[in-house]
Amino acid sequence: MGPFRKLLSSEWLKMRKSNIWLLIFISPALSAITGILLPLDTPELAWLNLLMMTASLHAILFLPLLTGVFAAFVCRYEHASGGWKQLLALPVSRNSLYMAKFFVVMALLAITQLLYLLVLLAVGYGRGIEAAVPWDFIGPSIFGGWMATLPLAALQMFVSVAWSSFAAPLAINVIFTIPNMLIVNSSTYGPYYPWAQPVLSMLSASPDKYVAFNVSLETLLYVIAGGFLLFFVTGITYFRRKEI
Repeated sequence: MGPFRKLLSSEWLKMRKSNIWLLIFISPALSAITGILLPLDTPELAWLNLLMMTASLHAILFLPLLTGVFAAFVCRYEHASGGWKQLLALPVSRNSLYMAKFFVVMALLAITQLLYLLVLLAVGYGRGIEAAVPWDFIGPSIFGGWMATLPLAALQMFVSVAWSSFAAPLAINVIFTIPNMLIVNSSTYGPYYPWAQPVLSMLSASPDKYVAFNVSLETLLYVIAGGFLLFFVTGITYFRRKEI
């Protein structure tokens, strides 16, 4: 087993012992409740309506919040009791350590998205939607929502590595997530706001007739890719030069 795989195994072991991974069920569960309670109008667009209703809650609040929680947690042990020194005393590079932690964060977010998809399908079939599942819309929406967390996860990793406090990065994430409900409706600020990217991607990754918030997919891709590179490179560069 290579050093990078050992690092991944170590990170997963920490997750299993902490029960923090149970948070991946919260948003899909609340999305299920939302999908069950709210009415579905226009039978031929029932799947799209269901996605719109549930993704609004899931992607506006929970995806950005979970990104911050997971990023803060993967750095929590190392900030306590000299954990960084212990890890870096092993034959592993700082680059590998940083990338392993980032990989775990993105993997947890991917599982969250898959659970959300399963809930969406279960609620839809449970409510008797007879129309075929529009995978050309739902597939890109699920994947796009996950991809849109890349710049946010990179930014949160940077903040979590830089600050030893577990609560401070979470507080900042909450402060910047709450305005999402207003910013996502702004064609001026929404496309460039990192915390708004998950919901914009989930509700825009579709043909033009289904685009929400009047934000183009091309704009989102440029913002997501550029933001990810900026935050990830900045974070890993800082970590490589950080005095431990």
